[in-house]
Amino acid sequence: MWSASRLSPASITTRSGLPPLLEPADFKGILADKAFDVHWIVDALHAQGACVVIPQRKNRLDRRPFDGPLFKARHLIENFFCKLKEFKRIAMRSEKTDRSFETMIYLVGAIINSR
Repeated sequence: MWSASRLSPASITTRSGLPPLLEPADFKGILADKAFDVHWIVDALHAQGACVVIPQRKNRLDRRPFDGPLFKARHLIENFFCKLKEFKRIAMRSEKTDRSFETMIYLVGAIINSR
């Protein structure tokens, strides 16, 4: 479940908002794109015993196993975010507070699910 404290400003880079999410949590793995193929991220996830499914950058020297078929399932998540962004209030982040933005995401998610 989302928490308003996990929402980050639109201007923040993706990786800089990640450390609080990597604190010990109850998850078994992560699916991410090449932008997250960074040693400190992968090492932190392995230390928690999480399954890491991140394609490797071409210049990575220490290659690790990669589950390609599982990564292909990631398109379902990407498709959902594309559907969320069809709603202007989500795409433009029109809500003034994190709580109202989070609520709007839940509302739009329910609308998408009901289609």
